[in-house]
Amino acid sequence: LNLPTVKFLGLGNYLRALQDRNAIFALQRTAVFALISVPLNLLCSFCVALMLTRERLRGRGVFRTLFYLPSIIPIVATVWIWRLIMDGNFGLVNGLLSLIRPGTAIAWLVDYPTMVLIIMALWISTGGAMIIFMAGLQGVPKELEEAALIDGASLFQMFRAITLPLVTPVVFYQLILGIIFSLQILIEPILLTGIGSGNGLMSTIPPRPNYMYMVHVYNQIFSNQRFGYGAALLCLLFLLTLALTLIVFRTSRYWVYYEVEQEGVQP
Repeated sequence: LNLPTVKFLGLGNYLRALQDRNAIFALQRTAVFALISVPLNLLCSFCVALMLTRERLRGRGVFRTLFYLPSIIPIVATVWIWRLIMDGNFGLVNGLLSLIRPGTAIAWLVDYPTMVLIIMALWISTGGAMIIFMAGLQGVPKELEEAALIDGASLFQMFRAITLPLVTPVVFYQLILGIIFSLQILIEPILLTGIGSGNGLMSTIPPRPNYMYMVHVYNQIFSNQRFGYGAALLCLLFLLTLALTLIVFRTSRYWVYYEVEQEGVQP
């Protein structure tokens, strides 16, 4: 360690982060990704879980396996599969579109990189969230549903008054996890839309729309060797994640229903 080169900056790195246009832009793109992907994942996984918990559905085990399988495939393999599917020259999507409209060749990874990233993230995360939602739905007492049906309640009324309130703790849990994971997305944008560097390798800088916050942190630490500045960026991300989590916890008293009253939580 060369001590003369070590310099204490105090809060200098944090002030620099607040003035870094690339960091602010990356945070904005991450916020857009989180605002779209988190609610979409909650909605899709809950609907799939609701469908697969119905006893009248045939082949439920097969569908459960098919929906859960993408969540256990290694992320690198998953990203490369999506690169092949969405490729502008020989991708599967363009091949199917060509059957409808010959000559169709859309550069999905260039023109719509964020949309592809959101769809791929949804495909990856739906299976794991579905399993948790299914566990919550199976915990809903059947006696309440049967009593509501006897009283003449419709399926929608039963869902709104019984099923949904009893599953809100699971929704709360999934919302917290979704926020945390969406703010930390890193591998997917780099591998999905990384730009070729000319030497057969892939650049760690994806197209501008997919330049997420953790991608910026990764480049600062590993590409630019700015370890102190990268650590400051990570600390700011931790504070942001903590603030959002506390906000969700604070507002949960108004929409999360617990069968047993929580200590210190007033209705």
